[in-house]
Formats: sequence, C-alpha cells, structure tokens
Amino acid sequence: MKGWKIAIAIVGVTLVVVLLRGCVATSYLIPSSGMENSLYQGERILVNKWSYGLRLPFMKLWGYHRWADSPVRKEDILVFNNPANLSEPMIDRREVFIGRCIGTPGDTLLIDSLFSVIPSEKNAPDQKFLYSYPRQRERQLDSLLSILSIAPNELLGQDLIKNIRSFSRYEHYLLEQAMNGNCWIEPIVKEDSMETLKPLIIPSKGKAIRVYPWNRTLLQNTLVLHEKKQAEIKNDTLFIEGKPVQHCYFSKDYYWVNANNSINLSDSRLFGFVPQDHIIGKASVIWFSKKKGTGLFNGYRWDRMWKRVE
Repeated sequence: MKGWKIAIAIVGVTLVVVLLRGCVATSYLIPSSGMENSLYQGERILVNKWSYGLRLPFMKLWGYHRWADSPVRKEDILVFNNPANLSEPMIDRREVFIGRCIGTPGDTLLIDSLFSVIPSEKNAPDQKFLYSYPRQRERQLDSLLSILSIAPNELLGQDLIKNIRSFSRYEHYLLEQAMNGNCWIEPIVKEDSMETLKPLIIPSKGKAIRVYPWNRTLLQNTLVLHEKKQAEIKNDTLFIEGKPVQHCYFSKDYYWVNANNSINLSDSRLFGFVPQDHIIGKASVIWFSKKKGTGLFNGYRWDRMWKRVE
C-alpha cells in the first residue's frame, strides 16, 4: 500500500507540473544577447501564458484555439514559436524565440532596405546601435564600461584602425558624459536616408494590403507559410491561386518583433511576420540571473531576481 501511495503522489505531482507548464506559466532561458539591456544572456524568465489568452496546448489534437483572447501591446516582450520552421508542421513543437513587439495588426512601420525598422525612443528604449572607436582606446573603454556598470558588452568587430561595439542611446550618453565632451566613440551611420525608407503595413485579419516591390516577397512568404495559399512571383507580379493581384488579404492577425540589439538577426528581419497562433505568452518575471563565466556561488545579479520584464 505504501508503494501505491508513493506512486500516486508522484503521478499527481507530475500532472500538476504538466498542467502548470501547459496552462499557466513556463520557464524560458535567454539564449543570446539579442534582448540586452532588458534581458541578459543566461537569465531565466517566467512566461505568462494568459497574457493574451491561453493558447490551448496539444495543438495536434484539436488545432489552434485561444481562451480569453486579448490584444498584444506595443513594447511587450513576446515569447513565440519560430514562424519559419518548415521541418516541423506542429506550431507548438517548434523552437521558442523571444522579441519585443514593435508592430501590431494594422500598424505602418518605416523600414530600410534590410527590413530594419526605424525606431522611436518610445517604441524601443533599449534599442542598440553600432559604434566605432580607435583600437588603441580598447583598455580605456573597458575601464569606462566597468566604472559605469555597462556590461556585458563584447567586441563585435575590428579592422586595422577601429573596433566596433553596440550601445543603446542611453549607454552612449553615459560614455559621453564620462569623457567630458571629448567623446571618441562614433555612431556608424546607416546608408539609408529618410527618402529611401518604405512603409510596411502589418497584416490584420480581413484587411487588404497593397503589394509593392519592397513587400512583395515578404507577403508571398506569409501567404505560403501561414495562410496555406498558393502564391508565387512571376515577372515582378504576385500571383495568388494563379491570379495576378495588387492587393492581398489575410485570415490572421500578425505582429512584427525586434531584438533590442540591432546586430542580432533572430527577429522579424529574418523570419518575417509572427502570426497570432504562434504567440505563447508575455515575458513576465526574471526568476534567475547570473553573470556569464562566474562560479557556482558568486556572480548572481540579486537585484534582478524576481524583477518584472520591461
């Protein structure tokens, strides 16, 4: 009898854990530096699966359904399944990504030739940009970064004269102040000017989107991957189900997500629009934070433990 009680208890605990992970919240490990300074590589967060309504688990059994559906808001940090994984047909079994929502259904974003969104300070306060500085200043910069607690910040590239790192506008401001007006860290200016920026409309359910040369391939891929339509481009014209079109319609709502760090391409610049049925939930709380490369009992960021994700 004692053995049966233990077995029943183990089964009960297992069921509770499965239900909690499937229907309430789950833990997610931040795999890269793409979301700095909001989230650091190696941190673990809790993902609230009810933030936008519960996406029912085990989609293989009954397809996509969401209880208590609620809208995604701009600046939310989303956790979602990879929209571009062609090898796994089941959405909820695909690898998990994370990114900041900067475009909701019906929004118009300004993009450059690389599909990078030109952000506002409000939409992306932690957006990182590339800066160059003289190679001989490397040790001096490391010293400043340590004094100002700007970390981690790894060297991204170099040539014979200059090194390259990424900073947010606020981090660059702190460095400027520390150098007393003699700042030798310079932004790497984008080639695209305001005249070359193009408007990108985020698809919303049932609304028409005009087909342009700069969004044609993106729309085609979205129609094929997520709308399950036959779409192809012939002679610079988009064909849907064999008919040439100048507008197209979508049966789902979509979102555009960005990494905070502009050099990290694991965002919509790589995989395009994120359909609503791919969204798992909202990054909610940091429950574990440890500095990279530190020992077992030191290097914890205690001030970040159980901090809300923003």
